[in-house]
Amino acid sequence: MTRKEKPRETMKTVHLDLGARSYDILIAEGTLSRVGSMLQPLVKGKRVAIVTDANVGPLYADALRQSLESSDFTARVFTVPAGEPSKCARELEKLWDAFVGFDMDRNSTVVALGGGVVGDLAGFAAATYMRGIRCVQIPTTMLACVDSSVGGKTAIDLEAGKNLVGAFHQPTVVVIDPAMLKTLPKRELIAGLAEVIKHGMIMDAAFFEQLESDMEGLLALDADVTAEVIRRNCELKAQVVAEDERESGRRAILNYGHTVGHAVELLGGNALVHGEAVAIGMAVESVVAERLGMIAADVTTRQNALLALAGLPTKVTDIATDDVLKTMRHDKKARAGKLNLVLPTRIGAVEIVSDVTPDVVAEALEACRGG
Repeated sequence: MTRKEKPRETMKTVHLDLGARSYDILIAEGTLSRVGSMLQPLVKGKRVAIVTDANVGPLYADALRQSLESSDFTARVFTVPAGEPSKCARELEKLWDAFVGFDMDRNSTVVALGGGVVGDLAGFAAATYMRGIRCVQIPTTMLACVDSSVGGKTAIDLEAGKNLVGAFHQPTVVVIDPAMLKTLPKRELIAGLAEVIKHGMIMDAAFFEQLESDMEGLLALDADVTAEVIRRNCELKAQVVAEDERESGRRAILNYGHTVGHAVELLGGNALVHGEAVAIGMAVESVVAERLGMIAADVTTRQNALLALAGLPTKVTDIATDDVLKTMRHDKKARAGKLNLVLPTRIGAVEIVSDVTPDVVAEALEACRGG
């Protein structure tokens, strides 16, 4: 190596221990060009369907296809429209038909190249095609890197709500190339930070404090800061998933901000992206915890200050409280007219509360209402 050459970044590896379904999360710049060689020892078949969207495909699909083909895979790119509406039965059926047309069998592999929408849709297609084939997640957004690509939750939306039809289907490997975040629109980068802050709120006070110090570097995509934040997020999520793969207990803490957030996102139409809605959900659900006497107001204040530092919203606007409550009743976590919410007890810790009444949520929604 000459003096002018930059050494290759050391690979950061997070292992998710699920017995026979265990896998690694690999994090390093430049990994996209090495995906083919990474997959050779992990998969049997040679047919690989790259599922991407209209925004990501033109940027990275050809490079990924070339990497796969250089390792003797036969790869084909399938592109879906960008955006949440693609998480639907219509696009899912199109993928099934495309897989048949590509002569994919039970040894074939689906590679999800994109953000959370692509990961959810392609993952669910892999989970259901021929009763389940291998899936590889290559997230290209901050949100997908730190959250949705890890843990095996796949789903599509229905008109009544988000993620109402899906399956748990763990990937074979997750490959994260932080360099791809440099082409991410600023709004999408910021939206992904809601999940980063959420992980600090629910599990790790020291990490939350680190984010308060490192947010400027994270927003600037400083290489060292970004890689370490992604690694720690994946590590935290892997701990929870390893304890509760199918969300029957502890894994539900990852839903902090999501019960209210999903309703706000659905009702907001195109006004909010997922991470923005989750940030608003965190603000509202923290106020619910205040109303129930679980935390003092300064916990909400500190949380919302970090959300604001990241550029995320914390106010409910242009959505009626009654509509939010109605939508929340259709949420998978609702039971017998009462709501299951994940609520903070301090920075770095939460509890699952199963009997929150709608009137308390309504009060919190109104307290968080803004112009």
